[in-house]
Amino acid sequence: MTISKNIQLELPLNARYKVTHFIDCGAWIDPNPTIEYFEFHHEMEDYVSEETQRRINYTVEHSPFTISEEEYNEISEYEYSMVKIEEL
Repeated sequence: MTISKNIQLELPLNARYKVTHFIDCGAWIDPNPTIEYFEFHHEMEDYVSEETQRRINYTVEHSPFTISEEEYNEISEYEYSMVKIEEL
């Protein structure tokens, strides 16, 4: 797979899933999302769950305000919307 002039990306040999995890960049698209490849579905699910929970925890821990359960659910929903999963 080639993405631009003379830059060659190699996929892991047995990759079956590609996970792209974006960050909130306001009005513009994340120019450098985290991309991970997985051979097994359960590994991909574990990664998505753990990484998304880490991002939720970071938001909650760094909030200057107390987070209600409703706000927590909104943060969770938003963070999961930042994940794109592709089957290769």
